[in-house]
Amino acid sequence: MGRKHRAFFRICATDKRSPRDGRVIESLGTYDPSVSETDARCTLNHARVQHWLSVGAKPSDNVSVLIKKYGPDGTHLKQMEEARARLSMPRAVPEAGPPAPVSEPPKAEEQPTADASSEETAADSAATAKEETSDSTDATAEATASDASDKASEAKSPSESEQSSGS
Repeated sequence: MGRKHRAFFRICATDKRSPRDGRVIESLGTYDPSVSETDARCTLNHARVQHWLSVGAKPSDNVSVLIKKYGPDGTHLKQMEEARARLSMPRAVPEAGPPAPVSEPPKAEEQPTADASSEETAADSAATAKEETSDSTDATAEATASDASDKASEAKSPSESEQSSGS
């Protein structure tokens, strides 16, 4: 019984000769391992369990442990009843309470006014952009000049070699 990743077991009386998942003579209870309260996981029909034990039924090792704890003369019957009572009670959800205060981030500097600061910021960013542009333009001009001088020297080299061989 159950489904993938959600185990659920039936405690049954079966014939010894029948297959494991075969025909069941009588269902005696269930075991649900996903229940949060450990003592509330097993449910047994005490009268029917007592009947089958009296006529000679032999429980498996795991079922005999459950019968010993939660059967007719079980050792955990009181804890089982308390656990079932806790599960049947509605869950108490605490009240949300008042909203938490939000702290403001600390201010780095005191700025005079919004208009003056925005004008100064715009002027600063424009000056910075001009400097970056002029720096990159200077570097490009230097690279272009050095490339031109290299090409000029390469162009002279073959002609000079011809003049020296021709003389």
